[in-house]
Amino acid sequence: MVLTVTINPLLENRLYFDKVVFGQSNRGGTQEYKAGGKGINVSRQLNYLNIKNLAHLFLGGNNGKILRRILSEEKIDFTHISTKSETRAAALSIEKDEERITTLFDPNSTILEKEVSEYKSKLEKVIRNCTIIVFSGSSPGESTDEIFPFGIELANKLGKISILDSYGPHLKKCIAASPTILHNNIIELESSLNINLSTEKSKIEFLNDLYINGIKMAFITEGAKPSYASQFDFIYKIENPKVDEIDPTGSGDAFVAGLVYGLEKSLIFNDFSRVASALGAVNASKYDVCTSTLDEVKKLIELVKVSPIGKKIKIIDDSPSI
Repeated sequence: MVLTVTINPLLENRLYFDKVVFGQSNRGGTQEYKAGGKGINVSRQLNYLNIKNLAHLFLGGNNGKILRRILSEEKIDFTHISTKSETRAAALSIEKDEERITTLFDPNSTILEKEVSEYKSKLEKVIRNCTIIVFSGSSPGESTDEIFPFGIELANKLGKISILDSYGPHLKKCIAASPTILHNNIIELESSLNINLSTEKSKIEFLNDLYINGIKMAFITEGAKPSYASQFDFIYKIENPKVDEIDPTGSGDAFVAGLVYGLEKSLIFNDFSRVASALGAVNASKYDVCTSTLDEVKKLIELVKVSPIGKKIKIIDDSPSI
């Protein structure tokens, strides 16, 4: 089973309009609540891929109650620690005619030290029954910055595969804990680590540094632009399929779900990289976040090109000879 770890979940209040005129009252739209947060998105996408998973969360207040109901309706299995603080929310204005989304976020939740201890204790129990642990999203504050590094180190100790997809002040400590696999987009890496990854050379050097520091695989994405990846000390360029982009929200989470799918299905590196890339592209072509099917993915897989940069892995033919 796969475990997704989300310490900053989000309740989305989605408001749909044909067009929004800013500075004026806009009426007549439709509304729906959605469950958000990177790890929750990964869990949703894994459900669509028929990969059994469990989401571990913080939930609190009335927003937390609404989020629990939505997760149950979506059939996303979850475990949670209750917080005194209200789960954060966001209002999303979605304009169909303009294909434009505006998001307004609440402040992050305040998580108490006692609640962090309870979360880590529960994590220590559930992680033992999982094969892959995905640490996704931001940390709501300093009190929770230790959770991902703690979980990664625990996963390493127990021989589990850990995937990190996070950003913010705690990212450096998370990387230092040596997750098995890292995924980030360029903007998150540059802003979180204060680095410049504008050239291919800088990306390759960064990927090599990650390998030196114990990260076995890493993926750097940049929307529709080519992604760069490493498998041990081998570097690859991944050219993504072209789609009519509507909303890229959650495409990185869909990409991570593709990596998990490939690992669970024992696919080779090139193949699960293609699945991940195709999932990210399909997700960007629609408003719904992380609801792509394998049939949708199969239409794009052959359009994904994975090319080695520099040295290549030697393939040995060990098939029996007559």
